Amino acid sequence: MTHFFRFDHLTWPEVADLPREMPLILPLGNGYQEAQIAKALHHPPQIGLLPAFPFGWRGSGLEVSETILSQYLNNLLNSLQEDGFTRIYLLLPPPIDLEIKHTQLHLAPASPQPTPTPPVLPPDSERGKVILLPIGHTEQHAYHLPLAVDTIIIEAIAQGAANAAPNFGYTLPAMPYGVSTHRDSFAGTLNAGGRTFEDFWLEVINTLVGRGFDKFYLMSGHGGNMSFLVNITKYAGDRHKRIFCATAFLHTAGPAGAAALARYRQSPIGGMGHACELETSMMLALRPDLVHMERVVDDTDFIATPSYYMDWIEGGALIANPPWDDDTISGAYGAGSLGTAEKGHRWLEVAIAEKVQHIYEIHEQQQRREARRQAGFGHWRKKIQHTNSENAV
Repeated sequence: MTHFFRFDHLTWPEVADLPREMPLILPLGNGYQEAQIAKALHHPPQIGLLPAFPFGWRGSGLEVSETILSQYLNNLLNSLQEDGFTRIYLLLPPPIDLEIKHTQLHLAPASPQPTPTPPVLPPDSERGKVILLPIGHTEQHAYHLPLAVDTIIIEAIAQGAANAAPNFGYTLPAMPYGVSTHRDSFAGTLNAGGRTFEDFWLEVINTLVGRGFDKFYLMSGHGGNMSFLVNITKYAGDRHKRIFCATAFLHTAGPAGAAALARYRQSPIGGMGHACELETSMMLALRPDLVHMERVVDDTDFIATPSYYMDWIEGGALIANPPWDDDTISGAYGAGSLGTAEKGHRWLEVAIAEKVQHIYEIHEQQQRREARRQAGFGHWRKKIQHTNSENAV
């Protein structure tokens, strides 16, 4: 009997210890039967399942260019190959066939109650709402936390915000793959590649704008995504003049978040960065079964200077990207030993409230800006007159 396990529920040392000939599978979507997978691979003792890629292919409900999708997936699978794994598979439904350098395994997902029409993400009924695009990652989080930390946390925050403001926001499924430029320092860390990441998410926004959506919030649970998300919002705003696309630095980082961190944290500056007091606390609140507090190592020996230091709300004038190997042995930046579920619940509540406020502001920004456009504010008057004359012809 083949044993299946979740790759992203492991810690990086556990990934480092996996047999390199053991099959690893990245599925497009969910619903595949384990028995069929095991049979297709001739019943190996173990199979590792990576988190499902949520959308992007034909039939997923939200399609992008197959060239861009293929590059994104190739980069992720290449990360596993660079870690030494030799049996890497992309699991996808037929008849889709992508330009992938690794083996493609075609299996139809189980569908006991087939729907008469394919799914649509987001449903057209959600037009007018802010579309939340939560993006996590699959990367190392020291000795005591799993690879899935960033995805679990941002998914909970995005869903909490959508639930709190159902008339203003709608969340897509969380994307569990982002950008890690330090990919090769610790096992299990994947990397979509910065430029490919930008191309993919800009393509998602292009597709949604074409369907009539005009408000977007790119929400990241992973710091490595942030500079690229800023670029995406700039590209999107330049390409689509009548939308409002925004992002923000991670979560729990605005005025309310900063106040809550200062009120409840026990660690000094440098104790919150990665696999730290904050992320450990949130994971103890959300998925305590995946947290190994007995393995915690506080790693706070970051080479800090007045203009460059590590903490959750980054400060200083300098922006840099030195190798993680300089500053951490365990993979952590911070004091994970100080994490508690009680603090996690408090900080999650604040994080959700901040995102709700952002949703309201994005909605207001687009509403007020569109009113100005339609009223012919400034150069918009000429553009509207030109559009009207074209429509008349």
